[in-house]
Amino acid sequence: MRVVIAGGHGQIALRLQKLLAPRGDTAVGIIRNTDHAADLRDISAEPAVLDLETAGLAEVVAVLDGADAAVFAAGAGPGSGAGRKDTVDRAAAALFAEAAQQAGVRRHIQISAMGLDRAGNPDTEPVFAAYLRAKAAAEEDLRGRDLDWTILRPGRLTDDPGTGQVHLTDSVDPGSISRDDVAAVTLALLDDVPRSIGRTLELVEGHTPIAEAVERL
Repeated sequence: MRVVIAGGHGQIALRLQKLLAPRGDTAVGIIRNTDHAADLRDISAEPAVLDLETAGLAEVVAVLDGADAAVFAAGAGPGSGAGRKDTVDRAAAALFAEAAQQAGVRRHIQISAMGLDRAGNPDTEPVFAAYLRAKAAAEEDLRGRDLDWTILRPGRLTDDPGTGQVHLTDSVDPGSISRDDVAAVTLALLDDVPRSIGRTLELVEGHTPIAEAVERL
């Protein structure tokens, strides 16, 4: 399986690429900083240097050509302003999805976030509200596309070691989840496509092994 991952140097993306390589799969990580290419090669992933904020559609299609699946795991990241929440978390996600359609890559997983309705809360910090609105818009865009899509909404992300025990379903109570387990669930969703097509799934730590949680969908 050849998987193209937007946000290839992100923390979830790096973990996913580490899981793909030992299985004989090919992970292609889209990065915009050439300095990060060596980090991807170190984990047997292929770097593709491309800035999704400025790239044209044809450039993204060329990277996705021949892939079996696409994963959008990019984000503007901490410290970025409201403008980049829109250009990365919304616009880049839409560009990536459009390119996947153009390239004929049907399987598409988009990493989003829980609690997007908090954007309208007057107590929500303005930049965080912009992030939530951008993620919501990216979800809405993807739902309208002719792709075998899944939206994965993790809870509060941690760097704790993964447990392999999760709660994965259409709606869960707020909670946390390790980035290790988000990557492992993403891999499981790539492997077990039919159960999750057209689903928006929420993910927090739990008591169900990942394989079983996906089978229960």
